[in-house]
Amino acid sequence: MSTFAAVFAPDGGTWRGTELELGEVDVVDDVTEQALDFAADTGAPSAVLLVEVDDEWFAIVRAYEDGEPRVYLSDARAVEEYPLAEVLAEAGTLVGAGAPDTSRGASPGGDAGLLEDFGVPAEELRSLSVGSGVLPSDVLAVVADRAGFGEILDGMRL
Repeated sequence: MSTFAAVFAPDGGTWRGTELELGEVDVVDDVTEQALDFAADTGAPSAVLLVEVDDEWFAIVRAYEDGEPRVYLSDARAVEEYPLAEVLAEAGTLVGAGAPDTSRGASPGGDAGLLEDFGVPAEELRSLSVGSGVLPSDVLAVVADRAGFGEILDGMRL
C-alpha cells in the first residue's frame, strides 16, 4: 500500500508543511496528534492533513487544538479495504452521516466544507471527488493551491 501524508499549518501569513509517516493507526487521535504537534510548532490552532492512498482515494483532515477533527473522504467505499479509511470514518463528522450509496461508484463522505475558510467551497470539493476521473493527487493539488500551500505540496512530491 502506497500512502502519502502531509500536514500543513499557517505560520503567520505563510504556510509550513511536512510529510508524515502514519504507520499503524488505530484511532483518529493517532492521526490528529501528529498534525497538532506540527501546528503547535507554528503557533497555529489547527492543521490540515492531506492523505492519498494507492491512487485510489484521498482524505482531508482538519485537526483543532480544542475540538473534534473534521474529516472528508473522497470515497467512503475505502473503509471496506483500508484500515486507515475506517479509522478516519469513525471520526466525528462521518459518524452518523448515513451509509453512502456505493453501488454507483465513488461516494464521498464527511465534511466537504472543512476548508471553506481557506477558499475551497464544499461543492467544488465534492465535484472534484465524484466521477471526474481525476487522480487523488491532482485533486489534492487543486485543494492545496486554493488554500495557499500548493507550492509546498508540489515541493514534497518532487
